[in-house]
Amino acid sequence: MVQTDILHSDSGKNTLWSLMLDGDVRAFENLMEQHFQVLYQYGSKFSKDPEFVKDTIQDLFLYIWEHRSTLSNTNAVRPYLMASLRRMMHRVTLRTPATDTYEDNLTQVFNAEFSVEQNYIRLESSRVISHHLQSILDDLPARQKEVIYLKFYQGLSRDLISQVMDISPQTVSNLLQIAIKQLRHQINSDYISIIA
Repeated sequence: MVQTDILHSDSGKNTLWSLMLDGDVRAFENLMEQHFQVLYQYGSKFSKDPEFVKDTIQDLFLYIWEHRSTLSNTNAVRPYLMASLRRMMHRVTLRTPATDTYEDNLTQVFNAEFSVEQNYIRLESSRVISHHLQSILDDLPARQKEVIYLKFYQGLSRDLISQVMDISPQTVSNLLQIAIKQLRHQINSDYISIIA
């Protein structure tokens, strides 16, 4: 039986993974409960079809349970699940006749909706500011949006982002730097045009 105090700590998630690998059904259920929402939010960035996202997450957990004897232990359960979901969605998308390639698909489909309103809700002018920031973020290329989402909204490190997106850590750094530079440039140029 899994203790509830273990479930909510970072080491508890790793313990749940280990227990699940050993066939503990309760640990598996707790893993699904803990990670479903994050996976759903992440998967929703690639598909606007909520049923497809939910089905793919269920398929992922079913695959994990059925293949638990061949899986290895991991210290990064959430990034492992996110990367696995991304790959599984890719495979399903490739089987769809109207798709070209994985990179084109994910690059064009990733749609992060950044809710910056939460940071400015107290100010009357925050609606205008947050709308402007949202449009600036929406103008970023899809891979840059995904890196920003994983870094600042999911709190993942550069190495974990590289695992999720299946790119090198240096590419993650480059994408982050370019995105932040573009955001700063756009915000500065908009600010100057407002003053002038």
